[in-house]
Amino acid sequence: MHSPEHCFTPFKANIDAFALPERFNFPFYYEPHPLCLLAAEELQQHLLTQADWQHNFGLDADQGEDSANAIGKMFGVLLVRSPEGEIGYLSAFSGKMADQNLLPGFVPPVFDMLTEGSFFLTEQVEINAITHRIEALTTDPTAVALKKALKAEKHARDEALKTHRSNMVEARKVRKALRENSAALSQEERHELKQRLSQESVIEKLQLRDLKLEWEARVNQLQTELDALTADVAPLKQERKDRSSALQKKLFAQYRFLNINGEEKDLGDIFADTTQGVPPAAAGECAAPKLLHYAFKWGFTPLSMAEFWWGISPKSEIRRHKNYYPACQGKCQPILTHMLSGMDVDENPLQHNPAEGKSIDIIYQDDDMAVVNKPAEFLSVPGKMVEDSVYLRMKQQFPDATGPLIVHRLDMSTSGLMVIAISKRANKSLQKQFIQRTVQKTYTALIDGVLTQDSGQINLPMRGDLDDRPRQLVCYEHGKPAETTYEVISRTDKHTKVRLYPKTGRTHQLRVHCAHSLGLNMPIIGDDLYGVKANRLHLHAETLELTHPITHEPMRFHVDAEF
Repeated sequence: MHSPEHCFTPFKANIDAFALPERFNFPFYYEPHPLCLLAAEELQQHLLTQADWQHNFGLDADQGEDSANAIGKMFGVLLVRSPEGEIGYLSAFSGKMADQNLLPGFVPPVFDMLTEGSFFLTEQVEINAITHRIEALTTDPTAVALKKALKAEKHARDEALKTHRSNMVEARKVRKALRENSAALSQEERHELKQRLSQESVIEKLQLRDLKLEWEARVNQLQTELDALTADVAPLKQERKDRSSALQKKLFAQYRFLNINGEEKDLGDIFADTTQGVPPAAAGECAAPKLLHYAFKWGFTPLSMAEFWWGISPKSEIRRHKNYYPACQGKCQPILTHMLSGMDVDENPLQHNPAEGKSIDIIYQDDDMAVVNKPAEFLSVPGKMVEDSVYLRMKQQFPDATGPLIVHRLDMSTSGLMVIAISKRANKSLQKQFIQRTVQKTYTALIDGVLTQDSGQINLPMRGDLDDRPRQLVCYEHGKPAETTYEVISRTDKHTKVRLYPKTGRTHQLRVHCAHSLGLNMPIIGDDLYGVKANRLHLHAETLELTHPITHEPMRFHVDAEF
């Protein structure tokens, strides 16, 4: 067991000039406190110089590190007051590092499932043994040969039935032609012809029936032989499923999290009232809950916290080396809600109305539609906590509107042009134009870095991050196609202004395509999700081209970006 003195780190630098935080920071949206920044810098220096363990973060390719096996990590620092009154910090990493849960100087996991002799490892070995038995049964040479033969037999059956049905169709055509040309025959000859053709039709149907029965017998024989060899697979799979589920529940019960009042809740209780009802994979292994639990357990007073990424970015997510990130929503939000109960915490800034004091410029208006210039940090539609939005303002502006007003959206942080459907008849046409992608949109963005190529195209499929909404992931397996064309407008020694043409309209598409390592690898200035926060997100919907929904007149609108 880690004792408190092994994990508490006094500051190396003199901190007398620093003011302590008045309240604990809201962990899902924050600016790191100066002392947390100092703690993070000291921890980063330790990561660069320590020699107790080795982990491939993907930062040192020149020394022969294998980039394919590199794994970046999220680290956390928790500014604390020790039971003796000394100010210092605790450090943690998310998940495992260097294939270990326990490393010198870092707080331990809330529950160490990798402890030698633990129930988890013992039962995992038994579950793995069931998996090996399943694999042995399904990869048995005789079973493999039968599977191959069964597949070939089914294919041959399908081809034989297809050929017979095709011959029946051709024969039916011939019979139809004979009937149509039978006018010159005598009545008796026509009667004989009709009987013969009918008999041929019946024979063909009986032949099809017999062919089906013959092939089904052959297929069923092979299937029976295969089933006899693999009869134990289904019950083994069910046993594995049941034992895995029981082990998971047992594991959840071991992860018990304290709060400042000494109240303890396990993962099962914490996630019972959430939408998913059960904890997601790796819940409780993030740095933030580890740090707070350790502090409460050993009598440290949490003052502020910050988390940063160290190393190469994952392939799907956008994480930049040394950047600071909030706690995740899916895994950490329910846990931290319990753990921060009873503490004096900063208010959630997302509850404040970012549109307060801002107005929307209407740059075009008629009886059926309007085009507006949405300011940055202004919701398109009402959110969970803030109602003020383009929709609300337009509802107030056009109280007699029969259309739904909102036809498309811009991210809250993105400024620029939006078309508004005032009439019901306009809405149908505008919706159709967006669905058919005939609406042309051009964006201007200022990105963090100097882009060498003058133009190009980005194709990165995207989906939502289920564990950390509203963040988006690049995902080739489950993502939807997302395509963006870009061209450089101008360059400085640090930044590049680009024009972006999205062919698709995925959530955060332009932000992800700019920031991701397989895209431009340069986040948009001010992107607090995929880059670094600034005075605003430097992304603006500059041009909008569409057809008037009633007159069908081509229309083009343009508003220059403020940056």
